[in-house]
Amino acid sequence: EHDNILLVLGVKSHDKVNLTVAISEKIAKEKGLNAGKIISDLSKEIDGGGGGQAFFATAGGKNINGLKSALEKAQTYI
Repeated sequence: EHDNILLVLGVKSHDKVNLTVAISEKIAKEKGLNAGKIISDLSKEIDGGGGGQAFFATAGGKNINGLKSALEKAQTYI
């Protein structure tokens, strides 16, 4: 519904961390952003990996303590 969105979601579950990045098509084109590239960068903070497409990507990792730094790093894309 919204055409102006960059969403970064981080979740701790037991001993793992998951990240999700979603970008509206408008923002991806205007800013040259790619969710797959962003998730690749952010997943380094959680000692994980992931992938996806230009508008949606996910990653999982094992470094729960890295979630805060991953979310802080995500702010640099805004």
